[in-house]
Amino acid sequence: MTRIDVWLWSVRIFKTRSLATNAVKGGHVRLNDDPVKPAQRVTPGDRISVKEPGWQREFEVTQLINKRVGAAIAQGCYLDHSPPRPAYLSMASGRREAGAGRPTKKDRRAIDRLQGR
Repeated sequence: MTRIDVWLWSVRIFKTRSLATNAVKGGHVRLNDDPVKPAQRVTPGDRISVKEPGWQREFEVTQLINKRVGAAIAQGCYLDHSPPRPAYLSMASGRREAGAGRPTKKDRRAIDRLQGR
């Protein structure tokens, strides 16, 4: 049996174990629809829900691991029942639109050259 915070970190749902522990402590993780503590044990067949900003992720535990493994192996340890990621979360912020907001330093230098400063 494996602790829920260790399992979430091992299967790469969280980048660090402390992030996983803090998410569990903060109430963002539920095990079989019940709130949990970081030391709660998981078993195969358990359903874990992780709340992220604007998105609820759902996982079913198929295999227990204690150590962090590669992404290919980690994906075999759970079934992802999450709805598709909302489009507004998938879009990269990218660069600002031309003419919007404050000019960049490069733009300001170009303006200064045009004005002869």
